[in-house]
Amino acid sequence: MPEIGKVARKVRSKNAGPFWLTIDIFCGDPKAFAQISQGLSTDRVATALEADASTIKRFDIAQLNVIKISLPRPVVQGHASDRDMHGAAWASVIAELEIN
Repeated sequence: MPEIGKVARKVRSKNAGPFWLTIDIFCGDPKAFAQISQGLSTDRVATALEADASTIKRFDIAQLNVIKISLPRPVVQGHASDRDMHGAAWASVIAELEIN
């Protein structure tokens, strides 16, 4: 099975304020969008990110061939135990997931 990062044009993550993170999967074309959208469940995302699936918000935007995933940060941005102040490292976790 291919990794998401090999099929998608780009996977990025960033802050969505001090309490939320957002991950964008830019698929590039309808074929890649369908493959990733159908092969990546929200539960798998939650497991990979060690998050509660009920707190994840997912938006599959077919017109743009984009999947947007938002979730609460594990700690508030800037807290002493915050290991990724800009939220950029989360994308690599998703990019390395294999598509079912």
